[in-house]
Amino acid sequence: MTAGNEARDDLVQRVREELADLAPREVRMFGGTSFMVDDRMVAAARSGGNLLLHVDPEDNERLLSEPGAGPAYMGADREMGPGWITVHPDALRGEKLRKWLEPALAFHASQRDG
Repeated sequence: MTAGNEARDDLVQRVREELADLAPREVRMFGGTSFMVDDRMVAAARSGGNLLLHVDPEDNERLLSEPGAGPAYMGADREMGPGWITVHPDALRGEKLRKWLEPALAFHASQRDG
């Protein structure tokens, strides 16, 4: 197993634990393991331990200004656009993972309720 796969698998387990109360369905997509709640993706653990998040597009610029955050890409050069961000593994250490999952969960809840 490569170091990138180990980092991804570690992140999968951590996200699984954080989202356990929501009973997410895990699906292989976006180059990793995506976590689906109510059939909508909240987050995905990707290669190298990067976290892909689906967030409110209105929060995009604010979240991208946070250390470790960047735009999400599909493949090498196709930006996914507002509402999709990638978080570097260094910004996910310890309790920071929960902090990053919160805006994705809030967006998910707003879509479910609205």
